[in-house]
Formats: sequence, C-alpha cells, structure tokens
Amino acid sequence: MSTLAILGVLILGYVLGSIPVGLLAARWITGTDPRKAGSRNIGFTNVLRVAGNSAGALTLLGDMGKGVAAVLAGRLFLGAGAEDWILAAGGLAILGHVFSIFLRFSGGKGVATAFGVFLALDPILGGGVILIWLISLALWRTSSLAAIIAFASLPGMTWIRHPEPVMVCFALGVTALIYYRHTENIHRLIKGGEPKFGMGQKAK
Repeated sequence: MSTLAILGVLILGYVLGSIPVGLLAARWITGTDPRKAGSRNIGFTNVLRVAGNSAGALTLLGDMGKGVAAVLAGRLFLGAGAEDWILAAGGLAILGHVFSIFLRFSGGKGVATAFGVFLALDPILGGGVILIWLISLALWRTSSLAAIIAFASLPGMTWIRHPEPVMVCFALGVTALIYYRHTENIHRLIKGGEPKFGMGQKAK
C-alpha cells in the first residue's frame, strides 16, 4: 500500500462526493436550479420538491452512490488492512458533498452520501440506519426530522456492530456533521415551521 495509492483514494473520495448530482439531475430533467428554489439545497428533498419525483429519485440514488463508490474504491485500490484509510475516503466523500469543490465549497447536507458510505462499510449497519430514516419519514412526513432521528441512532448501532474506537468516532463525527448541517431545520422544528415531505411537491 503506497502513499500515492492512499492519496489517490482520498482525492477520489472527495471528488466523487463533490459531484452535484442534485443540481445536474434537476437541470437535466426540468431545467431547474435547486439552488434558486425551495430551500435552495441540492439534496434529495429539495430537488424532489422543485424538480419532481424523477429528479428526486435520481438525486437520492446518485448521492448514495457517491458514498458507496468512495468506499469500494478504497477497498479496491488499498486492499485489506487499510480500514482507517477507507473510512477516511468515505468521510471525504461526505465532506465533498457538503463542501463541493464544484460549487465553491457549498453543497448539500450529507445525509444520502453518508447512507451510501455506511451501506458500503456494513450493509446491516447502513441498512438499519436507512430503515430508521424510512420509518421516521413515513410516521412524521418530515425529511429533516427523519434524518436527525436516523443519525441519532448511528453511533449506538455502530458501537454494537463495530466497537472499535475508530469506527465509533467516525460515526460520531458523521452524526455531528449531519446535525450541524441541519441547524436551521432544528430551529424550524422547534418552532413548528418545518415543511412536510411529499412526493411530487413543488416549492412556491
């Protein structure tokens, strides 16, 4: 495992994460720029609202795919014994989504890309977090609340599945980033002003 291979995987992880799938999908399907409508975010929920179901679904799958690809690239090029660097590549994919090099270091909130990272790291762990998100979304119809609940469960679930300190710390770091990116949503939730989630909604 060479230094060049490690550096290449880390850069690849960040660049993959930086790809603004939501912006590309919305522009391709409807010509809409999600940064100028709704919540002005390039993530799944806002793209769904402003550009419709097809663009929203493509955004969700694409953003998750970025996280999956970053982890799989790490495993492919670094091999066994490089778990810490593979985690770093996944973390950089999430950071790339949040602070995209293609969008002057702005971006989405990291939820779907983080789902992809943990799904690739451990399908049971990642699938469990996604299941909690889906159940919460179905119950309360609020995307931000579903994300907050899902990632609140992540550190504990990670500790059960992977009690190694580096993995638990990684999960805590990702959760902290997700919560930081949802600061405004949390304030609106407290005030009762957070919009509900709905397929095919259009933002006014």
